[in-house]
Amino acid sequence: MHFSHLILLGILLIPSSFTISAEKTKAEKYRESASRKEGDLELGRKIFQSERALCSECHSVDGSSKSVGPDLFAAGDKFSRADLIKSIIEPSSSIMTGYDTTVIETKDQKTFTGILKSTTKEEITLSNLGNKITTILKSNIKKQYTNPVSLMPAGLHAKLELQEFTDLIAYVESLKQPQSEGLNRNGTPEEIEALPKQIKLLPFFGKNIDLEKPVWFGQHPVIDDTFVIVEKSRASVSLLKKNKDGIEKKIPFLAIPDEVYVTNDEGLLGFAFHPEFSKNRKYYLMYETKEENYRGMAISERIASEDFLKDSGKPTRKILEFEVATQFHHGGGIEFGPDGYLYIGMGDGGPQEDPLGHAQDLESFSGKILRIDINKKENGKFYSIPKNNPFNNHANKKVLREIYVYGLRQPWRFSFDSANGDLWVGDVGQNRFEEVSIVRAGENHGWNVYEGFELFSTQYRKENSSFIPPIISFRRSHGVSITGGYVIRSQTKEKSSFEGVYICADYQSKKIWGLTQSNRKLETIRQIGQCPDRIVAFGRDRSHNLYAIGYDKGTIYKLDFSEVTFK
Repeated sequence: MHFSHLILLGILLIPSSFTISAEKTKAEKYRESASRKEGDLELGRKIFQSERALCSECHSVDGSSKSVGPDLFAAGDKFSRADLIKSIIEPSSSIMTGYDTTVIETKDQKTFTGILKSTTKEEITLSNLGNKITTILKSNIKKQYTNPVSLMPAGLHAKLELQEFTDLIAYVESLKQPQSEGLNRNGTPEEIEALPKQIKLLPFFGKNIDLEKPVWFGQHPVIDDTFVIVEKSRASVSLLKKNKDGIEKKIPFLAIPDEVYVTNDEGLLGFAFHPEFSKNRKYYLMYETKEENYRGMAISERIASEDFLKDSGKPTRKILEFEVATQFHHGGGIEFGPDGYLYIGMGDGGPQEDPLGHAQDLESFSGKILRIDINKKENGKFYSIPKNNPFNNHANKKVLREIYVYGLRQPWRFSFDSANGDLWVGDVGQNRFEEVSIVRAGENHGWNVYEGFELFSTQYRKENSSFIPPIISFRRSHGVSITGGYVIRSQTKEKSSFEGVYICADYQSKKIWGLTQSNRKLETIRQIGQCPDRIVAFGRDRSHNLYAIGYDKGTIYKLDFSEVTFK
């Protein structure tokens, strides 16, 4: 998944209550000082670069991500002061995606710890404090796992005086995204105007039922007044209903925790009903798998019961499965297109910055949108390749014929415009920008050569390459993790001012935007609302009403546009 989450630390040693209380009181003094006082930026910069604080040994600030820790480019745009304070006082409480600590135990009785920097078929490279690089042969790995404890040592703040800590926070908070002379001004707006009247988000489900990390929501295609919810970490699918008094009921449909590999960012990520579900009862799941040191992504098919109220209990049939490099940037969802084919969104597979160029590699599934025909078997597979797939007749036999679009980083949620079939994608960015694009067969959307409209790296740039820019790239001051949504299309003759407006959101800031385009160039962008919870995905019912899925609180909100005019 395209978001970072809170990670609970297990307490290995429990000191006396007096010590805990004293440490907590000391930490609170640092927190209070940095929260309320204005620090000196220049003194803070010197502390950042000093050997005492050790910040510059683990963090770069220029967007290069060359150090072991997260690059702090535009940290002041990405995070609030409270977030920055917490990240130093409690370094393991919130670890950014891609910077979890990897632990490797080898067959020759050695243990290595670090941040995963690259992985190939033969070896894994870890980076540790001081940018110490270690390369381990995969053939020598006995066990590999993720440790929820940050490499950043706890208690760094205690090495500083109160005012020094305050100055350090002030400096990091001052790191803002600079203006770029060559940037596409229209496609990367500095300011996004908010509509004077914002849309309402009405709680629809979640008042009296327990939803844990929901990631997909939609209306049941056969049974009226019934909805479907997918919970990532429980690896479960449930039906949701309300009685005449509005009391909610959650009905188990499917649970496959033994088949799905679940961690913070991993689990059951995608869901789709077959277009002919009412006849064949087929539906599809996208999830992670892991067995010993093998880590993979699976697209699987299951069959519902004859009354459509639960799964039939028949075994899962894996349609497509392949190995992935790391524990993040895997899947962005699955959707059936208007052509009846199944589209599959795949992230670049990591590590950060896509160092092996997966997104530009046509021999890799990663960093792509795939398209397959699940109604026809071919060449010993449970699917076939549509004849008009763009690389079906490629001269290089190693090029994967399943690829529909490439050059994506982490396409987190995509959808088709029901009026014209346009395929809209929300693509989660690296250091500078979040993207929304309309993609078409065979196109290269740039990552990791481009991020937004800016050049990111020339390492995998090839001569005569053609890159398709996004419609919009959001600056870090606007958001840090895009959640793709839907184009509003009314099912009635009465059309609102939102007709044809694409709705999307930022997971972290909870802002909701509406935008319009012409020939894939941005026309209008407005902030139309803000959700009480972080939006992990949008859902839609048969009447094309939109819903926002709140990840943390487990609440489903119905978007009410009735009193708002888009202009």
